[in-house]
Amino acid sequence: MAMKGPGLFSDIGKKAKDLLTKDYNYDQKLTVSTVSASGVGLTSTAVKKGGLYSLDVSSVYKYKNTLVDIKVDTESNISTTLTVLDVLPSTKLVTFVKLPDYNSGKVEVQYFHENASFATSSGMKPSPVVEFSGTAGAQGLAFGAEAGFDTATGKFTKYSAGIGVTNPDYHAAIILADKGDTIKVSGVYHLDEKQKTSAVAELTRRLSTNENTLTVGGLYTVYPQTTVKARLNNTGKLAALLQHEVKPKSLLTISSEFDTKALDRLPKFGLALVLRP
Repeated sequence: MAMKGPGLFSDIGKKAKDLLTKDYNYDQKLTVSTVSASGVGLTSTAVKKGGLYSLDVSSVYKYKNTLVDIKVDTESNISTTLTVLDVLPSTKLVTFVKLPDYNSGKVEVQYFHENASFATSSGMKPSPVVEFSGTAGAQGLAFGAEAGFDTATGKFTKYSAGIGVTNPDYHAAIILADKGDTIKVSGVYHLDEKQKTSAVAELTRRLSTNENTLTVGGLYTVYPQTTVKARLNNTGKLAALLQHEVKPKSLLTISSEFDTKALDRLPKFGLALVLRP
């Protein structure tokens, strides 16, 4: 099912968020993926964080319009995600169950239209948190809102609203989040038609504390297989990333972050290798 229309509310501002945060990693991580002759995908991920190691194995199987994803980790958690595309026209059904913590299960329905999209989800416990979001728009302009309601307490857990503008050269968004306490303004500008070079900025203001956070960053494609990213915020945190495609679909990513206002502190380093067939 191809997504159409203005996208979900979570897509507003996503371009800037991904450019500033995606693929930055300060652990050691190895991911190996394989696909069997029957079409079952198997992915193993090992992570070293500090002096601790963790491992998870996931299996993905697709049959017609149904996708089943089962993950098992070293803490004896079993997570299952069932996705059914076009369960109704232009509608996606996603069910998530995690054992032994079955109360964390969730059911979500997403509907996509040319000029609007809606998503609603509910937990599986007796008095669940119910969330709803909706987006409307056309020609690159989208308006959206979301809310979460705890049926156990009868109170809203969150409500947000946002506006997003998208065209081939730039993406911009304004989001009012955290029950009206946070204003977030972000923008991405592509400096060339192939989007090999991009600049991004994000300003977040928390009204209750009058605290402002400004983060700027960028992406530059050195070669078709090599990309570098960097970001800097007004607190002095500087991060950089180099990502190289060692072979088709397989990526090596090296990340680092340090505090320019506390150079005596050791910087953070991360290494991630993803091997795909």
